[in-house]
Amino acid sequence: MAPQSVMKTHRRRGLFAAAAVTLLVAVAGCSDNSTTEPATTTAESTAAMNPAVAQRLDSAIQATMAEASVPGVIVGVWGPDGNYVKAFGVADKATGAPMQTDFYTRIGSLTKTFTVTGVLQLVDEGKVGLDDPISKYIPGVPAGDQITIRQLARMQSGLANYTASEEFQKAFFANPRAPFTPQQLLGYAFAMPASFPPGQGFQYSNTNTTLLGLVVEQVSGMSLPDYISQKILAPLKMDQTNFPTTNAFPAPHAQGYTVQTADGKEATATDWDPSWGWAAGAMISTLDDLHTWGPALATGTLLTPETQKQRLETVNAPGYPPNVGYGLGLFNAAGWIGHNGSLPGYQTVTVYLPEKQTTLVIMTNTDTAYEGSEPSTLLGTAITEIISPDHVYRLTETAPTPGESPAPTPSATR
Repeated sequence: MAPQSVMKTHRRRGLFAAAAVTLLVAVAGCSDNSTTEPATTTAESTAAMNPAVAQRLDSAIQATMAEASVPGVIVGVWGPDGNYVKAFGVADKATGAPMQTDFYTRIGSLTKTFTVTGVLQLVDEGKVGLDDPISKYIPGVPAGDQITIRQLARMQSGLANYTASEEFQKAFFANPRAPFTPQQLLGYAFAMPASFPPGQGFQYSNTNTTLLGLVVEQVSGMSLPDYISQKILAPLKMDQTNFPTTNAFPAPHAQGYTVQTADGKEATATDWDPSWGWAAGAMISTLDDLHTWGPALATGTLLTPETQKQRLETVNAPGYPPNVGYGLGLFNAAGWIGHNGSLPGYQTVTVYLPEKQTTLVIMTNTDTAYEGSEPSTLLGTAITEIISPDHVYRLTETAPTPGESPAPTPSATR
């Protein structure tokens, strides 16, 4: 679900959670719960939202920003009741330059939704089986003959999260601009003990999605960035979304602010290398493209109905509301289907509510938590209390949110 910063480690909160966007923690007993069938989207209204509702949103967003010290926010709401697209605050604290709605942003764990979609496309092609063991595709995975593709996608493998590794954290914080390879990341994970036997718990782990990214590469014969570009982004005409292989960041974009640093002091993470998030958290997108992705993801535009139905089967975990669950690379929070993302300096939420055929996208230029809650989650709650009071996006944080890693680890994949 909406994970917290991916890079969080035991002390540093947020950094490693970004790559993971789930809401759940490791648990011993998780139950399967089928969500609603994929919905069919209809034409959205081209009209602006009711001025009175828009004013309430303005006030709620600005109040949340002030309370949580969020420098800048971009928000988009699209649905039958009208559209609302606005930017608030500053993109650069030093210059005071304002946020703009056409900015690119690092999307953290939202990357997981693209990686898992790639796996599910290969399932539809008969090239991958959801209940195949990972050992069929990738050698050397601990208990690899017992861990299935489905368990990896649903965060039930039990494999340790590499961003929680002290060795990884030392390497990352020593030089946040240094690149990592998927093999290095898995090395950190495999050096740690499993959290539970395969299928017998839930733990948001970037390791799972890294392995799934390698499955896409091994089966398709393409690099993961090329596969996502050609098989997912191109069909949806999402030409403002990319999977960087360096720290390159298209302009225009905001500066990103984080306290996930070696000394705990705020730093600008704009040009930090996102390769440590890779399949779990490295991608970049825009408000317009995420407006396209939200309903496509939630309704299964690129998948068969049967595969999408399996994707929407979720597991719940103690400590979270019963209306929050994690499926195959996405979550369902009170009916809002999608994912959140967090990595140092940036957070994003992209969700779709089939019942109201409404899409919500939130992008911030900070990942610094306020009283234990992610700024993007606080904003999501404040916004949905107004636009969908019967479906409030709320992720109780009695444990790391999905997409986030516990403690101070890089928050690249939530």
